[in-house]
Amino acid sequence: MKPLILVVEDDPAVRNLIVAALEAHGLRHMAVETAHAAIAAASSQAPSIVLLDLGLPDMDGVKVVESVRAWSVMPIIVVSARSEDADKIRALDAGADD
Repeated sequence: MKPLILVVEDDPAVRNLIVAALEAHGLRHMAVETAHAAIAAASSQAPSIVLLDLGLPDMDGVKVVESVRAWSVMPIIVVSARSEDADKIRALDAGADD
């Protein structure tokens, strides 16, 4: 079975673009729009990797990283429109891999 990639992105256009790229490469994926759904999916589906937006409507993405890191070492890659270095540093400090 192919690895599962969890896409966490609230913007439909960006989410659809990421999903289309994954599908073009024949990769298995699951897409969610909120932090709470991301934490639940990470827990129940055990994805091989998480692609995470930081600007989610219900919780900051850094909190998602912290929550997942409390029980898992699954790779978390931040994919975000935020350009501030401080946001990137906070995510990395919380345990994001890139």
